[in-house]
Amino acid sequence: MNICVFLSAADLDDRYTVPAREFAELLGRGGHTLVWGGSDKGLMKVVADGVQAAGGRLVGVSVEFLAASARPNADEMVIARDLAERKALLLEKADAVVIMVGGTGTLDEATEILELKKHGKHVKPVVLLNTAGFYDGLRQQFQRMEDEGFLPVPLTELVFFAKDGVGALAYLEEGAGLQ
Repeated sequence: MNICVFLSAADLDDRYTVPAREFAELLGRGGHTLVWGGSDKGLMKVVADGVQAAGGRLVGVSVEFLAASARPNADEMVIARDLAERKALLLEKADAVVIMVGGTGTLDEATEILELKKHGKHVKPVVLLNTAGFYDGLRQQFQRMEDEGFLPVPLTELVFFAKDGVGALAYLEEGAGLQ
């Protein structure tokens, strides 16, 4: 399965890197392909290293202004013109999406993917990996949006919140019916 992972390129502490590395190893051991932003920095590097070391493939989609940070030994690397093209290519190459911890770029990617799903532009499963409760506030906001009528479909049809990588991958392999 090609799993797109949206996440930070920042260097983060162990409460984020250790679970990210564990998830990456699960992906690689499971024979999955990581589709990601292509960076060889920060948490993106941690996950790419883990997937590759465990035998998985790497498909990166970088962007022109970040191409100097692209991972040199990815199995495939595409350089998009801009962020909009990058997001479209990432989604196109993926069978499923996992959103890990990140900043405004990750949040932008997450909300666009969910908006497209809400409007039926894709039906790929989306998992929000809530490492160390990072997305508790976002989950609360999404729930409020649903409760107050801002979401035309149930939140559970848009995104699955997983507390760890084991739960995220189990959902994708079993609950979402993907292999």
